[in-house]
Amino acid sequence: MTTHTLEVWGDLACFTRPEMKVERFSYPVITPSAARGIFDAIYWDGKREQQGKESVMRPYFHWQITRIEVLKMPRYIALRRNEVKGCVPGQATLNQWMAGAEPEPLWADGNDETTGRTQRQTMALKNVRYRLTARIEPKSGNDWSKLNACFQRRARAGKCFQQPYFGCREFPAFFEYLENPAPAATAPFDQHLGFMLYDVFDLRKEVVREKDGPFITLFDAHVRNGVLEVPAFASAEVKKPC
Repeated sequence: MTTHTLEVWGDLACFTRPEMKVERFSYPVITPSAARGIFDAIYWDGKREQQGKESVMRPYFHWQITRIEVLKMPRYIALRRNEVKGCVPGQATLNQWMAGAEPEPLWADGNDETTGRTQRQTMALKNVRYRLTARIEPKSGNDWSKLNACFQRRARAGKCFQQPYFGCREFPAFFEYLENPAPAATAPFDQHLGFMLYDVFDLRKEVVREKDGPFITLFDAHVRNGVLEVPAFASAEVKKPC
C-alpha cells in the first residue's frame, strides 16, 4: 500500500502526558494521535447523516501512522500560560449559532468551575522537527486510490483545511510533502518511553456519534536511533479498553 511522508517542524510543541492531571508535561516525541491530526488537517473526508434527532458522521477513512522519525533532539522549555476553564459546547449548540442564534462567549473572568481562567505550568518542546509516515485505511466501500490522489494533490500544494498544530493550537506546525524521501539523518536519540498515548478515538468505527466518549489507547513506545515505529491500531500491541 502507498504511504505518504511529511516533514513537519515548528517553534514549540506540547504533547501532554495524560497522567499529568494539572500541569502540562510533554512527551519528548510527538504522539501518533498528534501526528494523525496533522494529516487530518491536510485531508480528511466523511459524510454527515441524520438518524432521527441525532446527527452522525461516517468517516471515509482514517490515517494510520506507521513511522515517526525525530530529526532534532528533544529540548524542553518551561512556560506559564493562562487557560480558560470552560469548554466549547457540543455540535448541536454550534449548529444553532451558525443558524443565527446569539453565541455565548467563554468568559475569561468568573468564579465558578466553568468560567474564568487559571494559570498552568507547561513543560513544552522547542524547535521540533519530524518526519511522519502514514497510510490511508479506507472504510468499507470507499475508493482507496481516489483518497490517496486527493491527499497528494492538497499536500503538494501546501493546502490544509485548518492550520496543523503540535499538541496545542497556539503551537502551529508547518509541513512539506516528500515525494521520494531519502533516508533521513535522524537525531541520536534512544529512549524507552513506556506506555505512550496512541489515540483518544476508536479509529475502527464506521459511524461516529456526538455522544461517543473518549476511547483511550496506549502502546509500549521505544525510540531507537531517532525512530519510533508505530504498530497498527488493530494490532494486539495497542492496549484498548475492555
